[in-house]
Amino acid sequence: MISEKIQKAIQTAVASLGMEVSEIVLEHPGELLHGDYATNVAMALAKKAGVKPKDLAEQIATAIRAQNIPEIAKVEVAGPGFINFHLSLAFLVSEIAKIVSDASQYGLNRTLVGKVVMVEYTSPNLFKPLHIGNLVGNILGESLSRLLIASGAEVKRINYPSDIGLTVAKGVWGLQKTNGNPKDIKALGEAYRIGNTAYEEAGEEKKEIELINKALYEDSNSTLTTLRKEGIATSLSHLETLCKKLGTKFDTQFFESQSAPLGRDIVIENTSRGIFEKSDGAVVYKGEAEGLHTRVFLNSQGLPTYEAKEVGLFKLKSGAYPNFNTSITVTGNEQLDFFKVVFSAIKKVFKEETKGKVLHHVPNGFLTLTTGKMSSRKGNVITGESLIETVQDMVREKVKDRGFDVSATETVAEAVAIGAIKYSILRQQMGSNIIFDFEKSLSFEGDSGPYLQYTTVRGKTVLAKAKVAGLIPSTKNSPKTTGDVERLIYRFPEVLLRATQDYAPHLLVTFAIELSASFNAFYANQTIIDEKDPESPYRLALTSAVVSVLEQCLHVLAIPLPEKM
Repeated sequence: MISEKIQKAIQTAVASLGMEVSEIVLEHPGELLHGDYATNVAMALAKKAGVKPKDLAEQIATAIRAQNIPEIAKVEVAGPGFINFHLSLAFLVSEIAKIVSDASQYGLNRTLVGKVVMVEYTSPNLFKPLHIGNLVGNILGESLSRLLIASGAEVKRINYPSDIGLTVAKGVWGLQKTNGNPKDIKALGEAYRIGNTAYEEAGEEKKEIELINKALYEDSNSTLTTLRKEGIATSLSHLETLCKKLGTKFDTQFFESQSAPLGRDIVIENTSRGIFEKSDGAVVYKGEAEGLHTRVFLNSQGLPTYEAKEVGLFKLKSGAYPNFNTSITVTGNEQLDFFKVVFSAIKKVFKEETKGKVLHHVPNGFLTLTTGKMSSRKGNVITGESLIETVQDMVREKVKDRGFDVSATETVAEAVAIGAIKYSILRQQMGSNIIFDFEKSLSFEGDSGPYLQYTTVRGKTVLAKAKVAGLIPSTKNSPKTTGDVERLIYRFPEVLLRATQDYAPHLLVTFAIELSASFNAFYANQTIIDEKDPESPYRLALTSAVVSVLEQCLHVLAIPLPEKM
């Protein structure tokens, strides 16, 4: 990457002045007029060197110019001592040519080749309709998986649905009270709502639900077990349908009914080793020595808590993929402290299995609408499907006058709706809460998923028309100056790399929206297809490069691309 070459040039220049620098910060100026890269290295070294920052910057800039690097057109000093770099026309045009000739591989890197990464995400509570909040984990987890793959990692996508425990017990109790059909997802949702309300009122119903929970764990009541199995099958079918719409296909699925007994036995076994200890009839892990807190792993009834289930889950995951290097879990940011304790316990129990391995929790925020945080406890819930359907209805209305047939309208409506929802989630920094605005999310002219989709479709349409006219994209007759598109698009490889390293898909979103805006400005001010203009093939090459890079961005973000809009 060109950024690495510039950093090396700075290091060489600093060394030629008899100084050393351990870290070189290289950034893109806020305005393209100020150059393509900037560094504050002179200001960082000036005090130690005993010279003014601006004077030192001039010396470093002179030493860099003396290296005659062909990719750098100009090096200048600005402000109190910044050094700005302007890339050469030849370099920028060569990047366009590179993208056009190797579209599917441009931007990809091999930094994680040979690494196996487990990414666990979605992982909903079954036995009720899929909550809108589960969309957030799925969308972030899928994008993270694709980012890691783009850096060469072998990714194992894992789903860990909760198919046993109090949530299920509340639902089974509710089904008995409502006489609901366990094969109806809406009936499951209503049963859970009633069961949860009864449990929170802490009367006799709470004791009944706890007894059902115990019976389900012990598999001691065939009627209850049958209700549970039928409800779980309904929930899984419901989940599979939504994941297919979202573009997710898991490699492996583990269930709490598998991890629970395994985790219980592991905790009991390691209590005698002193990793866990008994306390007031329960079994706990005390993390205070590590600056953590105490958490219960087996309750007073001897049943495994979520903590113990995570221990069992690690056994299942590491058994399936023993050569893993990193295990990532994507869940809500309210579980940050939970996972600190759980990972601490797992590393002590599985000392050899975790040696040299990374266990990492990636937090996601809550998705809220105007009514606030979504909850299925009281019944005021918007499910994943209902959100998509609501947005789809709005898209249908938006495109009704575009002459699409029924099939095309449905295809566009689903793709644009999912794109709008995904973009609204992925544009936020990891762990931040998301406020979903229906109108803004569907804008075809701004900071939205449909805007990215529309820009890409627009570019593809231009290329299709050029092909009919017999024009072929080429960078041979390039202009004497470049525009904003060229000065943004070459950044794609470094943005993709950093987004992967920081687990930050929002960086890719920001890049894609800036590139789209610059291309649309170019489209509005240039005649791209002109058989008499010798620069028309170059403008087509630029269009082709933009389409290729935006397609890559959409793929990594798992945002579908309709054929027309």
